[in-house]
Amino acid sequence: MEALPTFPLPTLTVQPWPDPVIDAVGHDVRSAYVEHFWLGVLGPSATWLLRRLAAGLDDDPEGFELDLALAATQLGLGNRSGRHSPFFRSIERCCRFGVAQHLDAATLRVRRKLPPLTRVQVMRLPLELQDAHRSWTEGPSTDLPVEQLRERARGLALSLLELGEEAEVTERQLHTWRFHPAVAHDAVAWAVQRRSVSQPVRRDDLPPDAA
Repeated sequence: MEALPTFPLPTLTVQPWPDPVIDAVGHDVRSAYVEHFWLGVLGPSATWLLRRLAAGLDDDPEGFELDLALAATQLGLGNRSGRHSPFFRSIERCCRFGVAQHLDAATLRVRRKLPPLTRVQVMRLPLELQDAHRSWTEGPSTDLPVEQLRERARGLALSLLELGEEAEVTERQLHTWRFHPAVAHDAVAWAVQRRSVSQPVRRDDLPPDAA
């Protein structure tokens, strides 16, 4: 069995990094938005690390101790040791882009939601992703008859839920796309019910006022 790497510290204390603004408008680190647009900014190793830390905070919301050697191995970042190892570079990359922050040498606080990309970050994406991001933020035309708008909203809500977005985030995204709140709420409720036909509904898949 391959030996585990040896790091300056055996564990790192991981704590949540609350932010009222980003928590309200941001995207879960495991969401479709992060996978499509933040992945190319953070890089795959940092993104997977961030997801691993968010999962740990799901289990222990107040914080937890991360076994560094075990985490590095689980993420496939090799057995190189020290501050310049791929694992520590992934941590530093998260910090560089403001999704994590060192409180001290042994404590790291982490965002569970990431903000929308800045204009500069979007401009650095490949042209195809820039177009996709523009479509995501601007959304489809809402200059349609009510019945067509309802069908369009339901289709988009179902697609977002199937991509892994939570119901609350999906409804907020429909608001961003300028769908009327009543149409957005109906679309999410419909999409949740549609998905329940083929799989159990989790509590966090329910619309906010149906939980």
